[in-house]
Amino acid sequence: MPSTTIELATLGHRIRHFRTAAGLTLDELGAAVGVAGSHLSLIENGKREPKLSLLQEIAAATGTQLAELLSTEPPNRRAALEIELERAQTSHAFRQLGLPPIRVTKALSDETIETVLGLHRELQRREREAIATPEEARRANTDMRLRMREMNNHLPDIEKLAEKQLKSAGHTSGALTHRTVSIMAEQLGFELIYAGDLPASTRSITDLENGRIYLPPASIPGGHGLRSMALQAMAHRLLGHQPPRDYAEFLQQRLEINYYAAACLMPPAPAVAFLQQAKKDRNLAVEDFRDAFGVTHEAAGMRMTNLLTEHIGIRLHFLRVAGDGAISRVYENDGLPLPMDVTGAVEGQIVCRKFAARAAFAEQNRTTEHYQYTDTPSGTFWCSTQTGTTHDGEFSITVGVPFDDAKWFRGRETAKRASSQCPDESCCRRPSSQAAERWQGRAWPSARVHMQMFTPLPRGAFPGVDDSEVYDFLDRHA
Repeated sequence: MPSTTIELATLGHRIRHFRTAAGLTLDELGAAVGVAGSHLSLIENGKREPKLSLLQEIAAATGTQLAELLSTEPPNRRAALEIELERAQTSHAFRQLGLPPIRVTKALSDETIETVLGLHRELQRREREAIATPEEARRANTDMRLRMREMNNHLPDIEKLAEKQLKSAGHTSGALTHRTVSIMAEQLGFELIYAGDLPASTRSITDLENGRIYLPPASIPGGHGLRSMALQAMAHRLLGHQPPRDYAEFLQQRLEINYYAAACLMPPAPAVAFLQQAKKDRNLAVEDFRDAFGVTHEAAGMRMTNLLTEHIGIRLHFLRVAGDGAISRVYENDGLPLPMDVTGAVEGQIVCRKFAARAAFAEQNRTTEHYQYTDTPSGTFWCSTQTGTTHDGEFSITVGVPFDDAKWFRGRETAKRASSQCPDESCCRRPSSQAAERWQGRAWPSARVHMQMFTPLPRGAFPGVDDSEVYDFLDRHA
């Protein structure tokens, strides 16, 4: 059955078209199918979703087939114009203007609707070409995160593509080797080349004309960095990506190429088999999954979000948190309460001090994972956290599950337990009464401001990339 506003609008127009073609008024058709004419009017205007049984009666009363009634095509040009106008007037760009929508009546000519639609199309074109602001980026990232949560963070088409490419390159088992990645590139007509003068704004550059993928020499010799970046570059070609039209499409492309690289480094069949056996042994652990496929702790943890819910039936959360407590990467479908701003964005927000993602920074022994149970307003969660350090500072990687699923994981016997009341500010944001009394009005901290708060992405074919540097680079190496 149709469910979206636009689908209901199309259905309503088709019902009206066949009703008028049959020479019936709303009341006459209503009498024939046993509902009021006013009820049919709501259906024809896309305001109410009809039951399948009613649609079958309408089809019979108007002398048409049910399949014809349910077609997704507008019945005529006028209906197509009205539907497009309705779609345009519910768009985010139009709503931002604060203007009342135009009410479509029979007196409104086709030419008038076309003129208004022309204005809407130009408004949408300018919206797409606008520089991506931090707010736009946060909203796009939030939309993508919510969409992926509904899909269990699982993209079956990309899983199948990875399996196909691995099989073609002769990979059967074990960690994916650099040699196999090179073969995969060769099969696509590309040579992997390491260049020390890649522009700072790029991770890799693909020379489509000469069949070369340029990677930074820092990727040599080992680790999964080289393999991952090469696979991501190949994914752009395999997935048919074009220069992104907006920041949301840019983020979607980044998600897809990262997903493809992960699916190649941790192929679906052996990865699922590994996780199933670990669950059977009640010994699921990110570090074991990481070591089995020769990837980073973060890559292994994130890959588990692709597979655990879809194939093992376990809901979970993933967090990458900086040393200051700011969330830089997140996924959850288990109800973990996360901080968010008014737009719904989680990235950049400060996670509760009681969470394992921050408590782990205080641990002296960081060679193994840190385990903790945390009581929250949404229930109790078990978490496994590993910390690390980069040139940007400390970070932690956390994978966790609701209390009932902790039984499948190593570290479930931990006695470490904390209680979080966030987002209640009394939990960890508000100072104690003694500290407030001692320092209120006697201290003036100066906040550190991140420059990316003020810097929108540069305008160009690819968000965040300096086109002039890229083309200068290619000229040097052509």
